[in-house]
Amino acid sequence: MMNFKRLKDLREDRDLYQKEIANYLGITQSNYSKWEIGTKIIPLKYLNKLCNYYNVSMDYMLEITNKKFDKSIKKLDSLDKAIIGKRIKTIRDTNNLTVRDVAKELITTPSTISAYETGKTLILTSFAYELCKKYNVSLDWLCGRK
Repeated sequence: MMNFKRLKDLREDRDLYQKEIANYLGITQSNYSKWEIGTKIIPLKYLNKLCNYYNVSMDYMLEITNKKFDKSIKKLDSLDKAIIGKRIKTIRDTNNLTVRDVAKELITTPSTISAYETGKTLILTSFAYELCKKYNVSLDWLCGRK
């Protein structure tokens, strides 16, 4: 299960209000609040933007690791769906999985996995997190930040 405690911790460490972060992200304070309390999952594009802002890794933000930053991480203005798709395929190929296998694991359809792999659609944060945890890969690597 994903934990979003660090969203709040990092904001409070800098004496910022939710409204200030929401304005930075171009979203409503209400929406941001839902991410902090864990009732909604932060989309990857906003997670990327927040990690850049706080200068932390995605892995740290989602408590995959306790290491705040890795020198090999690149700050990306936006995530490249094609790179993410290729890396999803790499995970699949390395673990001898079919598209159907991954879809079953993530409780989605093979066409959804194909759309991720071909770069047509950006993977959901929850699916990316599950892949990283299960196959022991970095979310920053998966998203092309490393």
